[in-house]
Amino acid sequence: MKQLPSISNEINEDVIFKIINKNYSKIGPYWYGLMSSWLIRSYNVFSDIDKYVILVYLINKDLIIFRKNGLIIDYDTFYSDKSIEIPKINISDISTDLKIPKESIRRKLQELEESKVISKNGKKIFVDRSAFITAKPQQTLKELTILLSKFSEILIEEKITNTVFTGDEISASLKNNFSFCWYQFYKLVFIYTNRMRNALSDLESVAIGLVVLLNSIGTKSFKVKDLNMKHYIKLAQGADEVGVNAMSLSDITGIPRPTVVRKVKRLIEADFLSINEKKRITMNIKGSSFNMAQKIQNQNIKDLSNMLHRIFNQIKVINSD
Repeated sequence: MKQLPSISNEINEDVIFKIINKNYSKIGPYWYGLMSSWLIRSYNVFSDIDKYVILVYLINKDLIIFRKNGLIIDYDTFYSDKSIEIPKINISDISTDLKIPKESIRRKLQELEESKVISKNGKKIFVDRSAFITAKPQQTLKELTILLSKFSEILIEEKITNTVFTGDEISASLKNNFSFCWYQFYKLVFIYTNRMRNALSDLESVAIGLVVLLNSIGTKSFKVKDLNMKHYIKLAQGADEVGVNAMSLSDITGIPRPTVVRKVKRLIEADFLSINEKKRITMNIKGSSFNMAQKIQNQNIKDLSNMLHRIFNQIKVINSD
């Protein structure tokens, strides 16, 4: 693939944040879709998103080592015949980094060991080859490529650059610079999951809420709107007059219906969702919950801007002429 020019002298995080904020209706659905799909796939591996996040945390230790040593490992090489050895890791480190109680970490690690996903030798942890391949981000790579492609188009509209790179070019660049790019993506994932777990108590509730949100912003009348982030989030509330039922949420997420019903009930009580007389669930964040949601979304988009800036600069997607 041709060498794509750097953006380092053309665009920075603040500019990216402002562009996303201004064009939120164009990029927001891809952002929500990326995180929704990632959470759903994570749940479907172990029926426990936190357990999958712990597995990814262990795999990310390899990416950290590569980054510390200035090494760029491509996608195929990273997933070639190998297993991962993580030396001298302890439960307190994982608990601190993932904001999950130590006892929960201890229990989930034990379950992963019993399932032969990991094995331990003293303080060393080994990730099984099959589990390593299970975490291979094939679909996430496609979805991140789509997000980056869409952002590239927006940069054209904003006259930041005059070249739109194809999805194939972006995908190839992500793969060629995989260890660096996925370190940035996982950094975003850990920050996002920590923040959202704290806001909604558990990541399964986040997955359910995102599906309801995507259902709302996917309506024909809402999709045509050209909105900045503040107005987008505000007008998304109540945009879907039909709603989605608990069975559909269960089918989409893979979370058992009784669990969905229980978590939806709690989200309704917390003023994040609403349910009508037909048992249809819609996005309707209000009161103090809406103020909190706006604050969280602002933080999430700042972190997304940071990731986009670093990945675009590394893989040289933007023309710096």
